[in-house]
Amino acid sequence: MKTALIVGHPDLRSSRINAALFEESKSIEEVHTRVLSELYGTDSIDIQAEQDAIAGAEHIVLQYPTYWYAMPSILKRWLDEVLTRGWAYGTGTPGALAGKSLRIVTTTGGAFDGYGPNGLHGWEYEAMLVPLKATARRLGMAWREPLVIHGVRELDDAGIQRLRSSFHQLLCSHR
Repeated sequence: MKTALIVGHPDLRSSRINAALFEESKSIEEVHTRVLSELYGTDSIDIQAEQDAIAGAEHIVLQYPTYWYAMPSILKRWLDEVLTRGWAYGTGTPGALAGKSLRIVTTTGGAFDGYGPNGLHGWEYEAMLVPLKATARRLGMAWREPLVIHGVRELDDAGIQRLRSSFHQLLCSHR
């Protein structure tokens, strides 16, 4: 397995774009997907299974919708429980994820123009990624350019197909 795609949408069946991206990922042999809501819901996360899934990958991609300027709680819980001290990091030493890459693929309902000092949200979207950039740095991972998909409510079928193609290329670019 080359890429581990961790899908942190709390209800993938209710999503047009995140579900379409997930479906696209299934067509790529070297991408192993973990849909957290289907695997765990509100149940306990199998920490060993998740650590095994990402330890065997060279690239880790977190896919999620942006909720209130952050990732959904199921993905945050996954990060908190899976990226443990002594495994993912240590005191001054690299952990199991050192040397791997981390990329974020996220969706927003709002338009691109809303993210900026004069926009509705008052901040560039990039500011919302600082905790994940810091996580990658702390774990010794290489941060990769995120794919932030704005305005998903306005996407038509042709727009979704273009995004599927872009997502496919992104996942294959690790080869």
